[in-house]
Amino acid sequence: MSADDAVLYQETAGIARITLNRPDALNALSLALLQRLATLLDQIRQDEAVKAVIITGGGGKAFCAGADIAYLRQASPLGVREFAKQGIAVNERIETLGKPVIAAINGYALGGGLELAEACWLRVAVKTARLGHPEVKIGAVAGFGGTTRLPRLVGRGRAAELLVRGRMIDADEALRIGLVHDVVEPNEVLVAAETLARDLLAQSPTAVRLTWDMLHRGLNLSLEESALLGADYFGLVAASEDFRIGTRAFLDKQPPVYVGR
Repeated sequence: MSADDAVLYQETAGIARITLNRPDALNALSLALLQRLATLLDQIRQDEAVKAVIITGGGGKAFCAGADIAYLRQASPLGVREFAKQGIAVNERIETLGKPVIAAINGYALGGGLELAEACWLRVAVKTARLGHPEVKIGAVAGFGGTTRLPRLVGRGRAAELLVRGRMIDADEALRIGLVHDVVEPNEVLVAAETLARDLLAQSPTAVRLTWDMLHRGLNLSLEESALLGADYFGLVAASEDFRIGTRAFLDKQPPVYVGR
């Protein structure tokens, strides 16, 4: 299977869908697949027709079962490090894409696959999904950023327990601890993800993008610095056309029609 075949892409009415397509390997992440993902995300960043992205898994059993263990088993330590750096680069592209990215978790989301989902803005999962960081069970660690993102999503204590025990959790527990935002029937996950995407697209694109950037950057700052960043961005968004449209519509008691500027 070529790298292009391992990642499927389609776009409809402004929403792109990326499907990890290695179902025989539970959509495990190969180096070629990660490189293809990076290329697609760079293209999406430049494509003004794409307003939001949904990432899901093909085959019906898995979102992504993690790194390709067969590859890791034969790779050199430097090769494994480069593989991890490629995974980190993909996740960084997702977080800084400037467009909402939603993970439609349609089955197993483990290890590097869960790290991919953790980098997304929002996550919706099917009831039968199983999520976890089992890296320690094979003598490995979460190398794509999971030790940083997971505690920011669910808190340090819960993250530590999941990471050091390698415990797999079901979708209901993932919802309870805040790792996913909704749990749905298996045949509804893409519809639910698209609904989330359209909810975001109904808001001011400028305000949504700046809000995400404030959240992402602010977590790396002190409380005072983060609050001041919020003030800076509030001033920045006030210069946008969307701000004038939204405030005028509020005062006129009319629904706003945003232009994304």
